[in-house]
Amino acid sequence: MDALASVLYGFQVVLQPDNLMFCFLGCLAGTLVGVLPGIGPGTTMALLIPFSYHMTPTAAVIMFAGIYYGCQYGGSTTSILLNIPGEVTSIVTCLDGYQMARQGRAGPALGISAFGSFIAGTLAVCGTILFAKPIVNIAIKFGPPEYFSLLCMGFIIITYLATASMPRAIISALMGIFLATVGMDPMSGVTRFTIGTIDLTEGVGIIPLSIGLFGLSEIAVNVEQMVPAEVYKTRFKGLFPNLKDWKDSIGPIFRGTGLGFFLGILPGGGALISSFVSYAVEKKVSKHPEKFGTGMIEGVAGPESANNAGAQSAFIPLLTLGMPTNIVTALLMGALMLHGIAPGPFMMREHPDLFWGLISSMYVGNAMLVILNLPLIGLWVRVLKVPTYFLYPVILVLIVVGVYSVRNNVFDIYLMIFFGILGYFLRKFDFEIAPLTIAFVLGDIFEEAMRQSLMMSNGSFSIFFSRPISAVFIIMAMLLAAISIIAPSFRKKQLKWGDAD
Repeated sequence: MDALASVLYGFQVVLQPDNLMFCFLGCLAGTLVGVLPGIGPGTTMALLIPFSYHMTPTAAVIMFAGIYYGCQYGGSTTSILLNIPGEVTSIVTCLDGYQMARQGRAGPALGISAFGSFIAGTLAVCGTILFAKPIVNIAIKFGPPEYFSLLCMGFIIITYLATASMPRAIISALMGIFLATVGMDPMSGVTRFTIGTIDLTEGVGIIPLSIGLFGLSEIAVNVEQMVPAEVYKTRFKGLFPNLKDWKDSIGPIFRGTGLGFFLGILPGGGALISSFVSYAVEKKVSKHPEKFGTGMIEGVAGPESANNAGAQSAFIPLLTLGMPTNIVTALLMGALMLHGIAPGPFMMREHPDLFWGLISSMYVGNAMLVILNLPLIGLWVRVLKVPTYFLYPVILVLIVVGVYSVRNNVFDIYLMIFFGILGYFLRKFDFEIAPLTIAFVLGDIFEEAMRQSLMMSNGSFSIFFSRPISAVFIIMAMLLAAISIIAPSFRKKQLKWGDAD
């Protein structure tokens, strides 16, 4: 009953006219961004963070959440119609979704994608309600050593699951931690790494950093690699899957939901890995695995359910532990910190309107997204035909206006340009931006937890092993680090032995 009362209170919050409007705008923007190839939720949120500064925290977080899980819906449209994933989490959907479109079954593919995402999103919200309070009860017992060990494990997992090489991911994360130390030392008041610039005394801002790394560099890379795409011409009839489609899809939907939910909670997991794992599972359990990639509806239903469930369960560690698990939740955490709100175990008690309003908004948002995605398919197809040379100049204007409007400081624009150039070269040399941004957002907490822990133990690192919860996290981090170092050399030996044979 306590959980039910909290959810009902959350509905009272989200159904307020302004919050409801921002929920709708978030879902609409998320769908639009998911449809447009090359513009992801991270870039969109980075662009909108400056404007959220003038909104209430509850409205801002509801809108950003709508953008994130809305992208999972919209990304399937381009995957099915263009064979180009509008969002990276929809890469797997291309394999069977586009083949279904070529067979004249674009309607059922788009329909099962929307309905599967709705079912998965709704069940994921129920899971969030069930898991949130128990995790908060454990997190309240955390002290500085536990937070330091948890963050160590999180950093290792994020770099371990990096799509590029792990050494590059580690370098990227270390860059983020270094950038977090720029400015005034919170304990001693001494300025660090400001190169004599007064504007850096308060540190590097999350807005110029995130917009530069994501917005500017994304535009530069997309302009450089610009390739015109043609929408596959097909009639959008039969958007509602028939009974056979539902029979083939219901199992993948529930399996994808379960996989996505639990993988989304893990640092570095989330929607992307969930969709790949779901596709692999469906191919494994299928009676006809050889047909995957030829237009199997199971190859659409499972991954699309998984990526939506993963997108929504990713909010659990952010809201309960104050730990973002991917780039989007890291940016969301940065936006909350701009409003003076620190996500974590006390958020449920200190900001119940924001906590429960966000969770309840996911119910409302999922219903909105079904309405937006099915009847408006024709509109999204027209949006795909908008030339990018019209789109990118508008985004550039919004970028500059947004960055300047927060502090009315031209230095922030220069900083944004610097990070835009840095982000461009990081992408060109296959360095991931996600570990850098997550490490930057968590850098202050990481440093403070480490220094407070060492003060508690008079400089002894044994404190991280003498406390049970901390010891579990730090040992897991060490094991993962060891595996990541040993595994590549073990694979090389196996290949040498194979060649010798």
